[in-house]
Amino acid sequence: MTSNEIKALTGQYVMNTYGRFPVALDHGCGATVYDPEGNEYIDFTSGIGVTALGYGDEAWVEAITKQAGKLGHVSNLFYTEPAAKLAEILCKRTGESCVFFANGGGEANEGMIKLARKYSFDKYGKGRSTIITLKNSFHGRTITTLMATGQEVFHNYFFPFTEGFRYAAANDLAALEEAAGDDVCAVMMELVQGEGGVLPLDYGYVQAVKKLCQERDWLLLVDEVQSGVGRTGSLFAFQQYDLLPDVVSFAKGIAGGLPMSGIMANEKCRNVLSPGTHATTFGANPVCAAAGLVVQERLSDAFLEEVKEKGAYLRESIEALNLPCFGKTRGMGLMIGIEVKEGYDKGQIANKLIDAGLLVLTAGPGMRLLPPLVITKEEMDKGLAIMKKALG
Repeated sequence: MTSNEIKALTGQYVMNTYGRFPVALDHGCGATVYDPEGNEYIDFTSGIGVTALGYGDEAWVEAITKQAGKLGHVSNLFYTEPAAKLAEILCKRTGESCVFFANGGGEANEGMIKLARKYSFDKYGKGRSTIITLKNSFHGRTITTLMATGQEVFHNYFFPFTEGFRYAAANDLAALEEAAGDDVCAVMMELVQGEGGVLPLDYGYVQAVKKLCQERDWLLLVDEVQSGVGRTGSLFAFQQYDLLPDVVSFAKGIAGGLPMSGIMANEKCRNVLSPGTHATTFGANPVCAAAGLVVQERLSDAFLEEVKEKGAYLRESIEALNLPCFGKTRGMGLMIGIEVKEGYDKGQIANKLIDAGLLVLTAGPGMRLLPPLVITKEEMDKGLAIMKKALG
């Protein structure tokens, strides 16, 4: 099919819930993708942080193919090897104690919320179920995770929303304490606010929240749906904050392009969700888990150090371009935000870059870059050259 045929068919039969860019993609290699006509695009998006190993990775394709031929799906009523191995690796690499596998980030965060409320119910009974989240946060698009999201724009249309959330400004401990009360059971936060604009939290603030949670027996919940799985230059961002969350969610890059997510819990929380209290049909799918094993094998300490170096190179190079529409960059590793100066429109900038052959994202008030972790210097330089030519 041609690009126009794909777009027409999509418009006729797919629900119109996305403001799509006018590009149809057909195949890719590394961090470069192509449309059906063969036009090349450098990808600074990786499917919104999903295709960690880029496109066409041979080991990833081989693992999926082999597992699909062996066992595509059973259910969590039985045991399978790939999920057990993946859980072991994640726990050993993070210090967490156990894993629950799910399908997408919103579902993972739902599970984390349920665990926190059950932990408090089991220990204190009813009336202690409120979770404090941060303003400008984003936690998903289910009814509950929309309400957990600390942005008023998302609290519309789908009434009634799930109750039990209060919001505090990020990096402001006094605001967090003001939102506290006897009904609180947990604090939930992204260490790097992704959809809010790629905004890392201050180290000192995170440590202060950790101490407060320990003093009041609140669970510390960390949403690493976007920042996890090597994105920030460590396996999880919490490792750069000297933190071991009570519960942490993950998704996006965990299976390198297949739908998989989950939560990890520490020893205190490992038995909270007992048989019958939480479940999911496709979680721990063996094909997805097999793909996840390849991702984990690739994310060595040396590889993660390269992610930090690539992120630093991109940020420094973008600022050195001195483009009239861009200000400072921010972020961690290959999770990068770019300030858009007053008078410029981020959507128009994104469309200009995409038209010129560079796929980018927006977030909050600015631009967002989430390239595949395997992106090469040559691909980064191509992207930077497109940026300079299109926006200079």
